[in-house]
Amino acid sequence: MAHSENFDLAHVGAIELFTPKFEESLHFFRDLLAMREVARIGDSAYLRCWDEYQQYSLKLTASDTNGVGRTLFRTTSEEALQRRVAAIEKTGLGHGWREPEVGVGRSYEFEDPDGHLMALYFDTELYVADDEDRPALKNQASAYPGRGINVRRLDHINYLASDVTKAGEFWRDTMMVRESERVRLDEGGYAAWWFRFHQKSYDVVYSDDWTKERGRFHHFAFAPDSREDILKAADICLENGIYIEYGPYKHAINQTFFLYVWEPGGNRIEFATAQGRLILDPDWPVVEWTQAERAKGQAWGMKTVATFHTHGTPYVENQEEIDRQALAGNH
Repeated sequence: MAHSENFDLAHVGAIELFTPKFEESLHFFRDLLAMREVARIGDSAYLRCWDEYQQYSLKLTASDTNGVGRTLFRTTSEEALQRRVAAIEKTGLGHGWREPEVGVGRSYEFEDPDGHLMALYFDTELYVADDEDRPALKNQASAYPGRGINVRRLDHINYLASDVTKAGEFWRDTMMVRESERVRLDEGGYAAWWFRFHQKSYDVVYSDDWTKERGRFHHFAFAPDSREDILKAADICLENGIYIEYGPYKHAINQTFFLYVWEPGGNRIEFATAQGRLILDPDWPVVEWTQAERAKGQAWGMKTVATFHTHGTPYVENQEEIDRQALAGNH
């Protein structure tokens, strides 16, 4: 039975992404995806999608490696923030409070059981469009770009985990979010686990890291408006030399229409129609898939590309060779 604490988290607020090819990655997000750069501080650019109410959703940071930094999650209230902080502190995974930063009030920093860095916050600064960016409709955050992939908002994040079961239990029992779907391994435990905050079918996902390294990143997703936008995204990526890993196609699990690409820094990015299927029942039971069911592939029968299980960031030793061998069927 759903209760109030299941609704303490609102959405993924912002993600820090590391890239060893800063200018090329910036071009990808700013010019191909039509995101707007709103700040530049040190080695980081802060970017936003056109219909996001907050200041930014992506902090792109120049680095000698790739991967994900800290993920910010907004709570639904100050009271919800305090509840979740109290629960996290009982696990010993909390790092403590941090001072306000770009567009965000004070936040509580912690890590999940796999070592991914995260933070919760409630106070936020709303985005105010300037003359160049002012929308025609007052219920829209900023003007529709009308160019590129036109990503509307940040949607979800998928972490690689050395122990999906342990990470998933943390999100279920400590973060108190609701499960939507999961894949059970024949020997017990889970290969993947999807969690939702409200009516979208998922906001946080954990996938098994075959390397068994801790704290790596699988992908995060942007939501454009339609399937047609995702088909257009494939053409735009093709024309601009962006590696298309998988899709366009339809997922079996959670039924989103998707496209996966690797941005120039090597990080996997998804475009997904997350609004296509909503879960309106607050007590929707978790849908569990067996290994055999998962092995059947995606909704219309296409098998999952091999690198989907080998490619992650930051790279492990011989990452490129591991991916090549996977594509050759040698994994």
